[in-house]
Amino acid sequence: MKKLFALLAVALIGTTTFAQEATEAEKQDSGYHFTVIKENKITSIKDQNRAGTCWAYSGLAFLESELLRTGKGEFNLSEMYVAYKTYLDRAMKAYRTGGETSFSQGGAFSDVLWCLKYYGMVPEEVMRPGVMYGDTLSNHGELSTLTNAMVKAASKDIKKPQVNKDGEMLWMKAVDAVHQIYLGENPTEFTYNGKTYTPKSFADMLGLNADDYVSITSYTHHPFYSQFILEISDNWRWALSYNVPIDEMMEIMDYAIDNGYTIAWGSDVSEEGFRSGVRKGFCVLPDLDAAGKDNGGSDMAHWTGLSREERNKEAYEHPTPQRWVSQEERQAGYDLKETTDDHGMQIYGRAKDQMGNEYYMVKNSWGEVYEYKGMFYASKAFVRYKTMNYVIHKDAIPTHIKKKLGIK
Repeated sequence: MKKLFALLAVALIGTTTFAQEATEAEKQDSGYHFTVIKENKITSIKDQNRAGTCWAYSGLAFLESELLRTGKGEFNLSEMYVAYKTYLDRAMKAYRTGGETSFSQGGAFSDVLWCLKYYGMVPEEVMRPGVMYGDTLSNHGELSTLTNAMVKAASKDIKKPQVNKDGEMLWMKAVDAVHQIYLGENPTEFTYNGKTYTPKSFADMLGLNADDYVSITSYTHHPFYSQFILEISDNWRWALSYNVPIDEMMEIMDYAIDNGYTIAWGSDVSEEGFRSGVRKGFCVLPDLDAAGKDNGGSDMAHWTGLSREERNKEAYEHPTPQRWVSQEERQAGYDLKETTDDHGMQIYGRAKDQMGNEYYMVKNSWGEVYEYKGMFYASKAFVRYKTMNYVIHKDAIPTHIKKKLGIK
């Protein structure tokens, strides 16, 4: 009898072990499961709707997190005010360069910082999206149709502009008027929480210094540890970025998040790894050409035994090995225009999946949609390859890298 009980006990243990292994295997195959490593404070998810203003939404989301980080409290800053000021400046730049500078709804993080420094800020309640046409969200299609034509005509066709008695160019007054009709009137003074402010005095009250923020990128066509003008059309202000090697670009991001900072992140989102996964809450860069050695029954052995098409399909069902690009591959993506300046977002945390792949936690500006209601997880491999540039507080850079860049 004792022998029978012993055999039953062994069988039970074996069955339990098998069940645990089966559960782990099922978990591996049942989608993506993320464990948070570090998460920093953000404000609520916004929706840019039908407007090319991701740069304003993500740039202001970043500044709102900076206000939380510095103990200033929670603010909701107006994207339409930043867009209005930026579009007028961009119209004048297009005119002065004879149309060589593009005029569009797009922009850059440098536009947000420029507005903070030179024009100030206003709260969302003072200049809301869609308010001029009875909506709560933006729709800039008609606005762009009109202003694009006006700026093009001024830049190309007007040889000697007409001016009013104050010397102001009439075409620019017209462009200004159209923007105010669609975006809202330019506020010169307003009341917030019982106090009267101008945009500049409101920005002063916030206490953020635009000069404390820097842009970081990583490309080989300019020297490392120097600054250069990133050659993308929406960098129409010709703002400078610090250039660092790819590994240090990633080191800065991890250091920033681990020390309580968030990141304004500009990325290419045309990559299939973004388009196919973001609705499920992630974007990845699967290693479709992996040629790993025989590892018996390991995940890598399974992965390397698949075709590229099979690997691509499996990458959107559960975690898989990621492609870890080199500096040269990153540069080729930029030069061959496979990496493009598409979208601005905010990175605010780090996580990992059940396979051990690392991710960044991303706040988007498309409303509370998809798997995680407006946020998603971007694999570190994807970010390494597809980051165009990012903006951070200069104190979020490790000391040894700051020294190389000459940042104090």
